[in-house]
This record gives sequence, structure tokens and C-alpha cells, in this order.
Amino acid sequence: MSLDKPIGYAPPLAAHDIARLEGDLTNDGRVTLATEVPVALVYNGRTHVVMMCTPNDLEDFAIGFSLTEGIAVATEVGRIDVVRYSQGIEVQLEIPSTAAERLTDRGRSLVGRTGCGLCGVEAITDALREPVLVQSPAVFSRAALWRAGAALGDGQPLNNETNAIHAAAFANASGDLQIVREDVGRHNAVDKVIGAMARAAVDGSAGFLIVTSRASYELIQKAAVANVPLLAAVSRPTALAVQIADAAGISLVGLLRGKTANVYTHPERVHA
Repeated sequence: MSLDKPIGYAPPLAAHDIARLEGDLTNDGRVTLATEVPVALVYNGRTHVVMMCTPNDLEDFAIGFSLTEGIAVATEVGRIDVVRYSQGIEVQLEIPSTAAERLTDRGRSLVGRTGCGLCGVEAITDALREPVLVQSPAVFSRAALWRAGAALGDGQPLNNETNAIHAAAFANASGDLQIVREDVGRHNAVDKVIGAMARAAVDGSAGFLIVTSRASYELIQKAAVANVPLLAAVSRPTALAVQIADAAGISLVGLLRGKTANVYTHPERVHA
């Protein structure tokens, strides 16, 4: 495959000329597209995974992925460098030797497609990890859910241009959005938020995550690692997501639209 533009240097958005079909007419047009770029996470000089990502907030993505995949926590990462090449981007991380040994023992060099949650794990047990039990006394009002859901659209400038990008956000107990990140992959967007939380030492137990996608089980696993007690999604969850959320002590909210939602697990965390 030959690519005529340097992908690694692409901005998050790109303009493209189109032929617009309207009935029997054809008109010239120009649209904005979401960019996706292969991003390699390289630990101590060794590539661990290549993911298709929106090329922004990559330090947050790297920290969040490292945390939610059990590789390293933010305080263990000594250095992060984002290096752009013509055909992609490397995020180079320096981690302690003990963390690098754990990574070597997992024995994988992976390629993940857009938004891939499994990233080519080699064993079923790697995919279906025992969920971390969330420790949080937090409860949330319905009004907080409605407020966060209503505000999320304004925090998605890339998607507002393209209608092709997921968003994830962390909201405080009142439903005010504290951190919003966007990516073509829903898992990447959540990792970016969790990474930003870790870098800023934000207490996940005091708020909740909200996502624009369906609630898949991987998102629940990531929320549990970050000790977030509630995850709200604009679409429905899968049955496995519900099962894992129940085991992790996470309130799983789906179909959050306007002032309606379904609470699938631990409804005691949501009050009037």
C-alpha cells in the first residue's frame, strides 16, 4: 500500500472533497473527516501494542492504557516521548524493570484495529480478567446524570465536525464534566480520560464516567481499575458488561438520553 501523505503528522481532523448526490443532481462539496493513525506504545524500547487512534492527547492515552492494562501506574512512568514518523506515531515510555518484566512475561506484540478492546490478547483469561472491586461510598442524583449527559455534546469539538468520533468524560458528583477526551475508538477515549485523571491525581471514586458508545465489558473493567463507581452510556450495555459491573460494584447506566436512563446494576447509587 502506498500512502501519499505522512500519516504520523496528520492533525485530528482533515478536509476532503466529495461529490454530493441529491436526487438526480451531483454537486461538489467539502467535508471534515476524523483522522485515525497507527499509534505504537513502546515500553523501554519494545513495542507492546499498535492501536488506531485519533492523534491527540496521546500522553493521556499511554498512561491510561498502561494503568487499565495493568502494565504500570502513572507514578512509575519515568518518561513519555511522542515521536512522529511518516507512517505513524510512537509513544515511548520508560518504566521500571519490574514492570517491564511483567510485560515481557505476557509475551505479546499486538495490533489493535480501530477501538479494539482485546488488542490481540493471547488467552481467554487475559480478556476476561477478574474485575477489581470498586471501593466508594459515592451516590449520585438523577440530576447529576442529566447534567453530564446534556453537557457532553459541547465537549466534543472533533465529533461535532465529523460525526465519527467517540467521547468519554469524567464528571464530579454534581454532574459537572471535569475531563473530556475524544477518539475514534471508544476504549481509547476512556483510556485517555483515565490517563488524564491519573496524571492530575483525580480521585475516581468521587465521580463517574460517561461515554457516547455502548457499554462494553472492557469499559467496565477500565472503570473498575480507576475505582470509578458509576459508568453511564448513551447506548445499551452488553449482557457481559452488566455481569461484570455487578461483580465490580459499579452502577451501570445505559440509554442515557435527555432525562431518561436505565440502571442495570447497583441502582442504590442513584437517587432522586
